[in-house]
Amino acid sequence: MITIRLRQCVLCLSVLVLAGCAGNQGTGSTAVETTRDGTSTADSIGEYKLALAHRIAAVNSTKVFIGRPQALLRSVVVVKYVVDANGSLVRSEIMRSNRDRVTEATALASVKQTTPFPKPAPALLRNGRVEVIETWLFNKDGRFQLRTIAEPQMNE
Repeated sequence: MITIRLRQCVLCLSVLVLAGCAGNQGTGSTAVETTRDGTSTADSIGEYKLALAHRIAAVNSTKVFIGRPQALLRSVVVVKYVVDANGSLVRSEIMRSNRDRVTEATALASVKQTTPFPKPAPALLRNGRVEVIETWLFNKDGRFQLRTIAEPQMNE
């Protein structure tokens, strides 16, 4: 009995480890590195955007799919959002969409649910803010990946 349970635990742990590896291929660490006061250590807009993508995916993990996006996506939603010097969300808006209201709402909600963000480094600020444009890739089941950290689509 103990041996069977031990095997089941080992199998479950192995699956979780492999699933975690599959979801981060080529994306590096998912941890957002910050200083003691919560300021991101990213020294470029690209690095900050990458850190925010990892944070959005982590906070909204139940809505994120693991693996390669399907060839024909349900929806592609481009969102512009603005983060102030304190890491607060100033605003977010849909820039491009196929007008699927459910996926648009999911994309906007995933940004809002992630706040506060790590504070951007002072060198990244323009007028006290950072503007980020991110693309949400939605599979048929309504789960998403962020383009910044997504694997190539199945047809690529």
